[in-house]
Amino acid sequence: MRYLGIDYGEKRVGLAMSDDDGKIAFPYKILLNNLELNDAIHNICGQEEISAIVLGESFNSNGEKNTIMGSIEEFKKNIEWELGLPVFLEKEFMTTVHARDLLKQASGYNSKTASSVARRRGEKKQASADANAATLILQRFLDRKNSNN
Repeated sequence: MRYLGIDYGEKRVGLAMSDDDGKIAFPYKILLNNLELNDAIHNICGQEEISAIVLGESFNSNGEKNTIMGSIEEFKKNIEWELGLPVFLEKEFMTTVHARDLLKQASGYNSKTASSVARRRGEKKQASADANAATLILQRFLDRKNSNN
């Protein structure tokens, strides 16, 4: 069973995919959050033979739903209806921050550099962080699911 993990953001949507056995998550792609998003998700699910979707559920530090959670819930309804696939919610507290930290550690990224090249790299790293956050969300779901089997 192959899963698609989604880290839904206002500007970008990070995607991760599991292996065919639903055990390991990998960063997949970053999409812009625009009017073409649902069609792109639909196409990916068909091309990659996705069986289910895991969508990050956003909470603040007090455990309350973030302001973006209303958009996430609407997105969930739409893709469930359009795709006919199960969509599971997985709590995603601080996954993007954690993914950014991992990228900084891996590359020696210095956030204090001020050149335009560094800023462009920073934008690319942020986009990579979105896909890595989706990977963390999906892997957390897969680990819990597989430990219960």
